[in-house]
Amino acid sequence: MKKLIIVLCLFLGSYTFLSAQHKLKSPNAKIIVSVDVSNGIHYSVSLNDQIFVERSDIGLSFNDIDLCKNAKLKKTSYTNQDKLETPVVALKESSIRNNYNQLSLDFKNNLTLEFRAFDDGVAYRFVTNRKGNVEVNETAKIEFADNYKMWASPLDGYAGSYEPDYQKVKINDFSTSKNTFLPLLIEHSKGYKMLMTEADVSDYPHMFLKKTGVNTLSATFPSYPLETKLIGDRGSEIVKGADYIAKTTGKRSFPWRLMVISEKDAQLMESNLVYLLAPENKLENTDWIKPGRVAWDWWNASNLYGIDFKAGLNTDTYKYFIDFAGRNGLEYVILDEGWSVSTTDITKPNPKLDLFELIRYGKEKNVKLILWASWRAIEDQFFVLRKYKEWGIAGIKVDFMNRADQWMVNYYEKVAKEAAQNELLVDFHGAFKPNGLHRAYPNVVSYEGVQGNEHCKWSANVTPEHMLTLPFTRMVCGPMDFTPGAMRNFNSKEFKFNFYRPGSQGTRCHQLALFIAYESGIQMLADSPSNYEREQESTDFLASVPNTWDELKVLEAKVGEYLMIARRKGDQWFIGAMNDNETEREFTIDLSFLSSGSKKAIIMQDGLNANRFAEDYQRIEKSVSNQSKLTVKMVKGGGFVARIK
Repeated sequence: MKKLIIVLCLFLGSYTFLSAQHKLKSPNAKIIVSVDVSNGIHYSVSLNDQIFVERSDIGLSFNDIDLCKNAKLKKTSYTNQDKLETPVVALKESSIRNNYNQLSLDFKNNLTLEFRAFDDGVAYRFVTNRKGNVEVNETAKIEFADNYKMWASPLDGYAGSYEPDYQKVKINDFSTSKNTFLPLLIEHSKGYKMLMTEADVSDYPHMFLKKTGVNTLSATFPSYPLETKLIGDRGSEIVKGADYIAKTTGKRSFPWRLMVISEKDAQLMESNLVYLLAPENKLENTDWIKPGRVAWDWWNASNLYGIDFKAGLNTDTYKYFIDFAGRNGLEYVILDEGWSVSTTDITKPNPKLDLFELIRYGKEKNVKLILWASWRAIEDQFFVLRKYKEWGIAGIKVDFMNRADQWMVNYYEKVAKEAAQNELLVDFHGAFKPNGLHRAYPNVVSYEGVQGNEHCKWSANVTPEHMLTLPFTRMVCGPMDFTPGAMRNFNSKEFKFNFYRPGSQGTRCHQLALFIAYESGIQMLADSPSNYEREQESTDFLASVPNTWDELKVLEAKVGEYLMIARRKGDQWFIGAMNDNETEREFTIDLSFLSSGSKKAIIMQDGLNANRFAEDYQRIEKSVSNQSKLTVKMVKGGGFVARIK
């Protein structure tokens, strides 16, 4: 009888161990992932017992063989982790908690499926252990529990600058002829949010989504490029694609498919999941990586005034930019398109300016230079990165990639690695979203992939609502080179775009708040030095705002409507608030998060007439403590900033 009981226990243990149903809970037990491997592989996701993803069928194929369809489970295991990570470039926090529970499902065909559940989201990835190279396809069919609202980025095909004007649309109303690139934000009927994106995309294309059924989105990918056509001096197009999406080794891990899940909108902005799921830093020496603020020439068309020389693409103009940066403690000046002899030859400076004198002069003023280049020029002259180091250049702005297939993904990593070897910072423009490369190569300090202030030169799309959508969508993925800092500010009803003398929608204080709200390893001051010097009070505040941080507190937040955050750097706190165009708002900030003792607050807030003249503001200095409360009043399209020291 005793032997029978032992055998029975062993049988039941084995049966439970190899059950087709598996559950994984987040550390706080609010998020539950249910995985079923009885007939293919599918999962569901709930938050607070509310189903969000009803069913998602996922698959991976090698050489046209579906690895998931008839996969036999060999073993399962549960693990957990709770530790602190220290980022090289602290865009959000100088210490990040990495706390998750993990379920690993090992199948008999050398396939492993890993799920991780965090308190603010869920991710899964495939890991394979097969010999040789393989041709890969991947599937994911996601059926949601209802016809939810989503913030989508419609795109024909897969190519573009990935600068979305987010469109709010129900899942079932989304065009079946369009793809949406990621991140994609979805709102549950309970108000919960889910941001769908990916992390650790290496040697693999980016994922897009399309509507394929009722309440259903499915993954779609750019094909592996077999033939590419070059267009003009910077463009390219895939003219022949394979019937697979990647050609890679069969022994590897694949990208994390990530869902950031939040009860409150503030949690989206607080999330570090893309960073935490990325490969760890690959660089031995990172002491040379110095994030900073940048004076920039292109947005303002080098429009200087009140000077004794002709402004334009010349040495005197860039010396003026360097002087401005030096006076205000900015670390960098960028020389955008035009600095080189041509857009295709980036090995020689334009004879209209003396680049080497500018490098010398910048060193004298403690200001370093960053150079613009198209991706194709760098690809054709890759040795130039070594030359830039020899010249004394600090970084590169790489532009116009406009693709997200496997080849182009590999190009980003190739540039990041070579730039790091030559101690160059990298800012990717014309770029897809970040997916964690900035953790593996922390010299990658920013990405565009955003409809930023440059669009104010030719459109009216960059509204306060748009600027209040970005922190909860694109910026959740990583650093975002929005290029804020407009000193010509207009209420939306009077705004007119202007290519050569651009301005912004929203008040002056709304624009100032972007420097606290938006995260970027190089934060560009987009406007003309002449405009900043005319508005020295605003410039003094901007010059005081760091772009790496120790701590973040999201105080009030609603996607597209309002945001109020507090960030700490050392013993200083900065508060930034932004408002939409619909409603004047008033908030009260409890300053109990401050340390003890009296402190000085420098406040800039919407002026009494900011609702009529957007550049109107008030500057106030007052004493505060952790017993104080601040009242924040914002007009439509308004803002508020404070520095507490």
